[in-house]
Amino acid sequence: MSVPASVRRRAAKLRAEIEEHNYRYHVLDAPTISDAAYDRLLRELRELEAAHPELVTPDSPTQRVGAPPSAAFAAVRHRTPMLSLANVFDEEELDAWDRRVRAALGDAPVRYVCEVKVDGAAVSLTYEDGRFAVGATRGDGQQGEDVTANLRTIRSIPLTLRSRRVPRLLEVRGEVYLPRSAFAAVNAEREARGEPPFANPRNAAAGSLRQLDPAVTASRPLQIWVYGLGYAEGLALRSHSEALAWLREAGFRVNPLTATAASLDEVRAYIREWAAKRASLDYDSDGVVVKVDDFGQQQELGATSQAPRWAVAYKVAAEQAITRLLDITIHVGRTGALTPTAVLEPVRVSGVTVTSATLHNEDEIARKDVRIGDWVVVQRAGEVIPEVVGPLPERRSGQERPFVMPRSCPACGTPVERPDGEAVARCPNLACPAQVRERLIHFASRDAMDIDGLGEKLMTQLIDRGLVRDPADLYRLTRDELLTLDRMGERLAQNLLDAIDRSRTTTLARLLFALGIRHVGQHVAELLAAHFGTIEALMAASFEEVRDIPGVGPTIAESVVAFFAAPANRALVRRLLDAGVRPAAAPAAGSPDGPLGGARVVFTGTLSRWSRQEAEALVRRAGGTPQEAVSKKTTYVVAGEAPGSKLDRARRLGVRVLTEDEFAALVGAR
Repeated sequence: MSVPASVRRRAAKLRAEIEEHNYRYHVLDAPTISDAAYDRLLRELRELEAAHPELVTPDSPTQRVGAPPSAAFAAVRHRTPMLSLANVFDEEELDAWDRRVRAALGDAPVRYVCEVKVDGAAVSLTYEDGRFAVGATRGDGQQGEDVTANLRTIRSIPLTLRSRRVPRLLEVRGEVYLPRSAFAAVNAEREARGEPPFANPRNAAAGSLRQLDPAVTASRPLQIWVYGLGYAEGLALRSHSEALAWLREAGFRVNPLTATAASLDEVRAYIREWAAKRASLDYDSDGVVVKVDDFGQQQELGATSQAPRWAVAYKVAAEQAITRLLDITIHVGRTGALTPTAVLEPVRVSGVTVTSATLHNEDEIARKDVRIGDWVVVQRAGEVIPEVVGPLPERRSGQERPFVMPRSCPACGTPVERPDGEAVARCPNLACPAQVRERLIHFASRDAMDIDGLGEKLMTQLIDRGLVRDPADLYRLTRDELLTLDRMGERLAQNLLDAIDRSRTTTLARLLFALGIRHVGQHVAELLAAHFGTIEALMAASFEEVRDIPGVGPTIAESVVAFFAAPANRALVRRLLDAGVRPAAAPAAGSPDGPLGGARVVFTGTLSRWSRQEAEALVRRAGGTPQEAVSKKTTYVVAGEAPGSKLDRARRLGVRVLTEDEFAALVGAR
């Protein structure tokens, strides 16, 4: 049966509208419709394509997460090699490179382009007749892995080109990254699933691109900066700066910090400016890339087998320090995962005193040959997480001891299990006191039930005194019981009881995350809450009902169904409900008539009352739109502790700045 012409026209119009809104939201950072209106357009297109499958095209917005999980990645050969860049580490080496360039080009004037070097995962995007066809990792520079389905989930990558000049064949180069602001949330999700956290945002981006299931990639807020052309058939461009301008015109996200420089002095000034801004950027950067602008001059300079002669990376290495590794201890997490942790002599790294660092797992320790008593090199990976880079074997005295992973749980003595193919050893005893303690701390944490004042030390006291054995016991605590705890006064006891009472009113997503179901992080909890509405409906759901929710899949579904099939877990949920916990389904996107209807809100600094994700959710529920960058169209900037350059820009532009309390009052949050 043929598709009516009116339906084809409507589908084409919807595709064009949705891609226009994707471009405005994810590339220009200037949305023109609400999230709810966008979702309505996308839902209508999905319904049309479901009714008429012949309308589905690879470049349809509905196909951004439309591919089934892959068993492997096919190889993709790059049309032009993705070469590495030669590195320079100081101005003297930069000067020497500049002299070589000018000597090779004679008396011709040289103009440079300076770009922020993003520490992410390099990719190649191939377009055929203006449509996104193939996306690949860098690989060995000659060929990479086909990750097309995963790259389609990144909404700032255009599926069709916007330019009037569309080459028949185009290969674009870019750097996929995970924003710093999202890094902690992604690691929290991994830890909630019992997986080891990513060491830094770069590893998180690379790992996200190599997921066999595109839905996993889609759940992580990856971004991209496009930085050049690899191949363009029939596109007449004379310089790199002209190519970047065309890429912007075609709908790609090009870093606005990119600038041209007419002299080496201007290059040095750019590097100094980058160094001043580096800490405030929402992505990791380890240097500046300097390129000869003119394509003719690039061709004249040529390349070695590994790197072009017309470009160089001015690198700044991560700050490192040397200290003694005093011991390796084992931390037992709430899912039973045993994580080895290095105990270090205190040392200052990047302005922070470091006393411990993760060693990830047994295999990582063996690979690095780290021993107790070693002198080790320590750095803050991505300037966030302390890590042991490696030992200094030449400084060994012979007294160092190899680390041996315990075969039984240090907290309860249960034999440790390490399934084939997994790097993490686990304690299988759900009654293990270390796991119980970690689960209770997680239950009360800010992103879960948000019981203010109930931290690690206080929770340990409650457990040690026998006052709390599971989460439901928290809701039966009395004032007299709390007053028996160390350093607990009348006022502190009452504040804690009030916080516990407030947590009875929560969302279903928060409660599901708080229960600590393996593989269920905040994002999955929100998906489950939105789909089932009540915890009773979820507890009664079949494996198939959970599995078929977009973004969930069989592994998570199996874990969820198994959790609620366990009598002890069902009893815990019943005790929580009997104690007055009332989980409401996650509210839908806010009405444009809400308190922030049509407003654009930017957050800067560290928020004390909410995570960034929670604050942005409050904006959406109030009818507003959260944004990353401050512009003339920004309505409010909410400033937390230690605000960055966004606050300065807001003041220059006359944008109203709110405190957290003012924002809370505006959206009606507690």
